[in-house]
Amino acid sequence: MNHSVGMMIETLVAVLLLVTIGYCMLLNNRLKRLRSDEHSLKAVIAELVTATEIAERAIGGLKHAVRDVNENLGNQLTSATQMSENLKRQLSECDQVVRRLSKIAIAARPQGAAAEPEPPARTASPAASPPPSPRLSSAKQVAAAAQAFSERRRTGGLAA
Repeated sequence: MNHSVGMMIETLVAVLLLVTIGYCMLLNNRLKRLRSDEHSLKAVIAELVTATEIAERAIGGLKHAVRDVNENLGNQLTSATQMSENLKRQLSECDQVVRRLSKIAIAARPQGAAAEPEPPARTASPAASPPPSPRLSSAKQVAAAAQAFSERRRTGGLAA
């Protein structure tokens, strides 16, 4: 009996050793897969770091470009606003000159000529004006020129 109990214990220990060896082989395979996954994961992380650095440089370049564009657009907007104000002022001054010329032309007309209606000066092109008639007095010539100038201004053409 002593001998059979010892044999059973030895057999049990041998079976447990075989199970342990089998489990160690299974763990070894799993560790190998984990290590191979670790290498691929390191490669992915390295690629992500590289992509992040490239993206950071691109963002820095974009920020610089946006700053330059903002400055340029601001300068151009300021310049355009100034030009618009200048043009408005010049148009207002031109209107005042036309009014004064019209008043001068009306005041310079002889009393008999005031009853004669003058035909409006209509031209085919805004740049060409009809040649003054040699019979017209200088005041009528000025009035005709002022009328032609104001007509060109009203039609949206060039005034000068």
